[in-house]
Amino acid sequence: MSRKSATPRRAQRAEIVREYGPFDGAEQIHGVTHDGERIWAATGAKLLAIEPGSGDVVRTLDCACDAGTAFDGSHLYQIVEARIDKIDPASGRVLASIPAPGQGGDSGLAWAEGSLWVGQYRERKIHRIDPTTGAILRTIESNRFVTGVSWVDGALWHGTWEADDSDIRRIDPDPGAVIERLEMPPGMGVSGLESDGGELFYCGGGPSGTLRAVRRPRRA
Repeated sequence: MSRKSATPRRAQRAEIVREYGPFDGAEQIHGVTHDGERIWAATGAKLLAIEPGSGDVVRTLDCACDAGTAFDGSHLYQIVEARIDKIDPASGRVLASIPAPGQGGDSGLAWAEGSLWVGQYRERKIHRIDPTTGAILRTIESNRFVTGVSWVDGALWHGTWEADDSDIRRIDPDPGAVIERLEMPPGMGVSGLESDGGELFYCGGGPSGTLRAVRRPRRA
């Protein structure tokens, strides 16, 4: 599949609704997901569960977590180096592991349509993989470095981060063409990305140690 660079139909400044953190002992925010009630943030050595209303950390799981995070409705999935761990959110126990497609070059992670969707940062790709074997089922190419990945309302979004420029973009999953972009302010990068299923995206801020809530545009 060829890389697409079509001019997006819509580009606008990201509306940052709220900022969370920094959090004690967390120098980085890597992956981000949402379990329907709480935001989960991967900080390197701990997964933090954050209550969106108060911003308080309400749970902590001690586990390696150096890239993308996802939630399938029952379990957390976490990229760790060259693998993806399936984690019981109640105990923090790793239930299974599969190889990550990028062999250590993986970034974002999302769950949709019974599959995991894995961002490849420098490869500028998103792979759909089998959650039990890690087999690649399809590949979507981007024209920017891929950070976080999110599916919401049947639409595929991913974060980008190159130098001081970062955005959140909706892409057509078939040709990979950009449909719309939310441009982050200069110096505000997007590491992890996940929707709350409603009007917000939650974005990891990398070495800032913060999370940012960004308003998701209404669908036309």
